[in-house]
Amino acid sequence: MVPSTVRVRSDRRRHTLRTAARATEREGATTVTDVFRSGDHEQVVFCRDEPSGLRAIIAIHSTALGPALGGTRFHPYPSEEAALADVLHLSCAMSYKNALARLDHGGGKAVILGDPTRDKTEALLRAYGRFVQSLGGRYITACDVGTYVEDMDVVARESEFVTGRSLSHGGAGDSSILTAFGVFQGMRAAAQHVWGTPALSGRRVGVAGVGKVGRLLVDHLLADGASVIVADVSQRAIEHVCTAHSEVIVAPDTEALVHEPIDVYAPCALGSALDVPTVTALRAKVVCGGANNQLEHPGIEKLLDERGILYAPDYVVNSGGVIQVADEIEGFDFQRAKARVAKVFDTTREIFELAEHDGVPPAVAADHLAERRIADVGRLRTILVDGRAALRR
Repeated sequence: MVPSTVRVRSDRRRHTLRTAARATEREGATTVTDVFRSGDHEQVVFCRDEPSGLRAIIAIHSTALGPALGGTRFHPYPSEEAALADVLHLSCAMSYKNALARLDHGGGKAVILGDPTRDKTEALLRAYGRFVQSLGGRYITACDVGTYVEDMDVVARESEFVTGRSLSHGGAGDSSILTAFGVFQGMRAAAQHVWGTPALSGRRVGVAGVGKVGRLLVDHLLADGASVIVADVSQRAIEHVCTAHSEVIVAPDTEALVHEPIDVYAPCALGSALDVPTVTALRAKVVCGGANNQLEHPGIEKLLDERGILYAPDYVVNSGGVIQVADEIEGFDFQRAKARVAKVFDTTREIFELAEHDGVPPAVAADHLAERRIADVGRLRTILVDGRAALRR
C-alpha cells in the first residue's frame, strides 16, 4: 500500500499540473499569489537584464534529493503568465523524473522569454548565466527546447553550475543517443509486461516524430526485429529515415498513424500527444515514446487504463538525457551513463508491477514511486553530519 502522505503529494502534483494547464489556456491565470498558494515550489526567481533584453524565470521545485537539475527553455511565450505556468509545470516534472532516474538531484527548470532565432545573443546568455551563478548551486542548468550545447558553453562563461556542454568544452554533447536508448528500454519493459518477452521482434511499432530521438529509436526497433511505420510533419526527417531504412513504412500523418493496426505507439514529437480522440482511436496495446508531457490533461491516464492500453510514463522512459547531463557533472563516461540508462528497463517494470498491485494507472504508480524515494532519501538530510558547520552559522 502507498502511504497517505505520498498520496497527498501525488494529489498536490496533479493540482500543480492542472493549474499550469489552465494557465496556458487563459492569460492571467497564474500569478505570484498562485505560486505561494500551491505550496509546491521552494523558490521562483524572476531575472531581468534590460540592456541584453533578458527576461527569464528560474523555478526550483525541490532540493530534497540534491541540487535542482533541469534545462533552460527559450520560447516566445504569449505572456509572462504563460511562461510562469510552464516553468512551474516543468520544474515539478523534473523532480519526479530525477527521482525515478535515481539521481541525487531535485527538480528545477528555467524559461527565457523570447524568440531564440531573433533574441538570443552572447550578452543575453551570459547575463542569464550570472543569475544561475547567483543561486550558488541550488540550480544546475542544461539544454532544453530553444537552447543547445553551444549556448550552454556561453552560459558557462558566467556560471559553474552548467551541464550539457559541447564535447570541445569537456561536455557529453548530444543527449539524444541515450534518450532514445532509454525509450527503447522502457518499450522492452512494456513488451515484457504485455506479451511476456522483452523482444519486439514481430511487433509493429508506430513512431510519431522522427527527429533526433525518434530516428534513433527506429534504429533500435529495426535492429530488434520490429516493423516500423512513421509519421512526421517534416519531409526532410522522413527522407532521412527512409534513406537509412528502406523497409520503413510512412503514414500520411500522425492521425492516420494512430488508426493503423500497430502494437506499440511511440509519440516522439510534441507534448499533449495523448488526447481523448487519439486514445479513443488507438489500436495499440502499448504507448511508449520520447515526447515530454504526453498526457494532454489529468484523466487521460485513466482513459488509457480503461481501454487496456499500457502507458509507459514519459518522464520515466525519456530520462536518458537528464541521466547523461547528470553524469557529465562527475566527468562524463559514456559507458557508465549508458549502464545507468539501461536501468530504465527495471524502473519501468517496477512501475507496472506497482500499478497492478495497487490497482492504479502506471502514471499514478510512477508518481507514488518517485514520491517515496523523495521522502525516504530526502529525509536523510535531516540528520546532522557536521555540527561544526551548524555552529559557524
